[in-house]
Order: sequence, then C-alpha cells, then structure tokens
Amino acid sequence: MEQTNKSNWPVLRYYDQEHSLKIALPIGGIGTGTVSLGGRGDLRDWEIVNRPAKGFAPTHAFFALRTATEGGQPIAKALEGRIPTELYEGWSGSPVFNAGMPRFQQHSFETTYPFGRVILKDSEMPVDVHVEAFNPLVPGDADASGIPLAVLRFKLVNNTTQEISASVCGVLQNFIGQDGSLGKSVRNRNRFRADSGLQGMVLSSDGVNPKSEQWGTLALTTTAKGPVSFRTSWADLSWGNTLLDFWDDFVADGRLDDRVAPKNNSPIASLAVPVEVPPEGENNISFLLTWHFPNRLSWRAPDRNPQTWSEDLELIGNYYATKYMDAWDVAEKALPRLEQLELLTTKFVTSLYASDLPDKVKEAALFNISTLRTQTCFRTPDGYLFGWEGCQDLFGSCFGSCTHVWNYEQATAYLFGDLAKGMREVEFLHATDSRGLMSFRVNLPLVHGKEFGVAAAD
Repeated sequence: MEQTNKSNWPVLRYYDQEHSLKIALPIGGIGTGTVSLGGRGDLRDWEIVNRPAKGFAPTHAFFALRTATEGGQPIAKALEGRIPTELYEGWSGSPVFNAGMPRFQQHSFETTYPFGRVILKDSEMPVDVHVEAFNPLVPGDADASGIPLAVLRFKLVNNTTQEISASVCGVLQNFIGQDGSLGKSVRNRNRFRADSGLQGMVLSSDGVNPKSEQWGTLALTTTAKGPVSFRTSWADLSWGNTLLDFWDDFVADGRLDDRVAPKNNSPIASLAVPVEVPPEGENNISFLLTWHFPNRLSWRAPDRNPQTWSEDLELIGNYYATKYMDAWDVAEKALPRLEQLELLTTKFVTSLYASDLPDKVKEAALFNISTLRTQTCFRTPDGYLFGWEGCQDLFGSCFGSCTHVWNYEQATAYLFGDLAKGMREVEFLHATDSRGLMSFRVNLPLVHGKEFGVAAAD
C-alpha cells in the first residue's frame, strides 16, 4: 500500500466538464514522443512510435477502479468522465472503444504544463479520484527532461466514515508493430515481472521485424509494494464477452485471474493494485507507462506520405535508446529519481507561476514547451536535436530543422542551451558547404547534411 502523497502542483488553468473534451495534454520526454491525457481522463493520441499519430489509441487502454466497504456491494467504474452523448452515435455503435463501461458522472481538468489533473466525481462512488499525470521537465537538463515515461497517479479521496477497500487496474493492449499509420502486430507477448521496486507488465514482440520503426517494448508498472494481480491476456471470446469476462473478474474481488489466448497477436495486459483508503482520508497508487522504440528512420524521402514510406530509408535511431535498453530499463532507472525530478519540475513551474506576468503570458510560455516533447522534435544518437516545422496528423510537416523556423524559436535556447548549441553546430559544421552556403533544411544522416543545397536569406 502506498502512503498518501499530496502533490503541490500549481494550477494555472481550470476547465469544467463542458470545456474539457477537446483537451489532450502530451506526456513524454524531449525526443521520445508522447501519449496524451484527455480532459476526461482517457488516454489518447499514442504518438510514441516514431511518428505523429493523432487519433490513434490501442483498442484497450484504460484504467478502472473497484471499491467496496465492509458488508456493501462492490462498485466499479472506468477512471474516466462520461462520454458525450454524440459520441455514442456511429454506423455500428460508438466509435469510442469500450463505450459500454460505466464511467464517472462528473469530471473537470486543471493544469499547469507539464502537470495535468483530472478530477472525477460520482454520486454512486464512495471516493473522488484525482488522476494526476506528468513527465519531468527540468530546465538545463535535457536528459532528465527526455525520459520516455508517463507518470500516472490515482489519488483516492474517501468521502465516507468507513474504510474502503479499493483496487486500481491498468489495461494496455500490446500494439507493438503498429504506429497509427503502418504495420501490424505479429506474435506479441506479455509477461509479468517484479524487481527493483517495481511490479508490472512487460510488452514485447516475437514476430515484428526488429529493424522496423514499429518494433520495440512497452511496460506498465506500479511502485506499490504490496501484492498485485495481473493478466497476460484476456479471454478469446465472441463479441463483447471478452470485455465482459475481464469486467466480471475484476468487479468480483478486485483481483485478476489470468487467461490464455494463444491466437491473439495483440494480447491485452492488465495489472490490478489493491489499496486501503482510511475513513475521510486519502491514499494513492502510482503507475509508470514507459516505452522504447529505437528505430527512427531518416526524413530524407521527398514523399512524406506515411503510406509510401518504406524501410529502405536509412536508420538514424533515437538518442533515448542509447540511454535505456528497453521499456523496463526506463522505469527501473527513472524510479529512484522520480521524487527529486518531480520536485525540480514543480520548482520550475511554480517560479514562473508566481511571477507577476499576466496569466495568458504564463500559459503561452509554459504550454507551448510541450512542442519539444511531441513528434515535432527528435534527438539522434549523437545527442543533436532536430525538428520538423510542425506536425500533421500522421506525419511531420516540412523536414530539416529549417533555419527560418528554428533560428527564431527561443524556448530551446533559454531552457536547454546545450540542445540549441547543437542545432547551431549542425547548421555551421554539417549543413554549410565550402562556398559558405548553408542549406536551410538539413538532410539526414548528417553525411548528407549539405545536399539540400538551397539557402534562405534569413
């Protein structure tokens, strides 16, 4: 059982239920991609596989809560706010995955980037839930700010005078092999692991080409010390019975019994963590979602259409893959530092929040830092930072860290001077030819850095 941990995050913006449905707060490190916390607590836009992927999410990726008091009936709900009525409409039902699960009646969202908190309330539930998410952001330390990690903390606030037995369950389908545009899962597998103060599920693949961009590992772990239960797969049943089998199993006692589904190329991993919540008190459970997809390919192809990109492009790799062996290694190395990294992140955010700048200026300054952590930017194994001009839904837009965008951008220079210096080194040492012509777009690998051959006056 975890001890109560009250976060001291400042809150710059608050969104009520009506205005929170379009929110997606990207959680991830510089050069690692992100997964986004939606305004109602859902996880959306899984952009961790080397390219933008707006709208992409595994079929099953959610958290759920089961509560019970002595002598009372258990109550369980997905840890999300209710789905808007219009999203139940579709040619074959709702386009929202698992739309039939019960959800909380009320939700709101509050944030000061990189912190996000969803507050869930429901008259049927004996607890309110705060879903807290962040990734470390430490100015001057690009490595600490570049961890492929989403910290997800579920704070349970007991509204009764009875002790509540609760269980929080994380569910993640093994989608390795897919990136939102290309690829498919082949012989993926999940396994449980417990060591180094972590317990959780390791997601890998035995069938996806290990040289493809879509190959890698995922991990869903908890820092809880007590016993947990898990499933490496869900039952292979018809229609909605697969979900129903999981739900009935979880609701019965808050624990999971494993299932075997040998034909499933994308097995669903589940991890349930019990917690006791004292009368009129609170407690929390933390999960770490980590990832490791090392095979980034070059952007040199003139055709940016993701449907025609191929593995013939040259491999350039990811800097973070030089720091971590796999997704479990990410969690294992991050865990001892997380408390300190959260404190440093809070110190930075609070210092700007406490300034006498107008709130709109604070918001613009802080919230736009998120661009550094999206698929707009990446770092190659030599540590250099590169950036597209921006991102379309499924691919980067306008390659090459072009000088008429990235020479005007100020946040990187002020917050991460070493990364900004590296961009200037690339321009002068790798993109400038013997005549002094600096290509305003840099081709990769850097051996091709001068080949764009067109300068921009600025």
